[in-house]
Amino acid sequence: MKLSDLLSAGEVALVGAGPGDPDLLTIAARNLLADCDVIVHDALVPDAVLEMGAVDAERIFAGKRGGRPSASQEDISATLIRLAHDGKRVVRLKGGDPFVFGRGGEEIRALAAAGISFRIIPGITAGVAAPAMAGIPLTDRTVNSSLAFLTGHEVNEASRIDWASLVTAFPVIVLYMGARAMPRIAAKLLDAGLDAATPVAVIHAATLPGEEITTGTLADAAALRMTAKSPSIVVIGDVVAARSIWRS
Repeated sequence: MKLSDLLSAGEVALVGAGPGDPDLLTIAARNLLADCDVIVHDALVPDAVLEMGAVDAERIFAGKRGGRPSASQEDISATLIRLAHDGKRVVRLKGGDPFVFGRGGEEIRALAAAGISFRIIPGITAGVAAPAMAGIPLTDRTVNSSLAFLTGHEVNEASRIDWASLVTAFPVIVLYMGARAMPRIAAKLLDAGLDAATPVAVIHAATLPGEEITTGTLADAAALRMTAKSPSIVVIGDVVAARSIWRS
């Protein structure tokens, strides 16, 4: 089987929609979208990508946005299982890559437990695409040989992050879902010893027509002199200073 082969009745494809621009979809994602019965999609999937789906395919919104009413993960998994049992060819369309802070693992475990046939179509994750499109190299041999991907949800009392170790081990940090938490995360990084002058870039709506890029320092972020609208990717580290603007 090729990843781009059409789905069978009762099969679910967990498909990464990429960062937003339809040109950044994989060939397999395009093929499966164009010939399916149902598309169960997240909030971050833009209309331009949804419009690539089969004209007669049912669209089911299953978005999860922080702080807003949304379907539970259990309900979403149950919907996928029900549709598959009904013999539908289902595309579960998730922004970016399903396995990078996308709860893809929870969904395939539920499908596997229910005996549902599924396949996985990775997508370009926003934490890689957004800096690249902004001309920021996530790795630069003059700056770093490691980097960390974090989610803004980790800045709470139950955080699993050892902030001091994080600052010591990773010269570059990429933050997902961090728009609201950015000042608190900046404060934690400062408390952990990261230099206040460390460059920061905030990339909102990466690859989309409304894309916005702002730069500053960790001190700016902590002092609310930088704002981040949702959805944003935040890049923290000296690679931000190596930015080369290549798009007008």
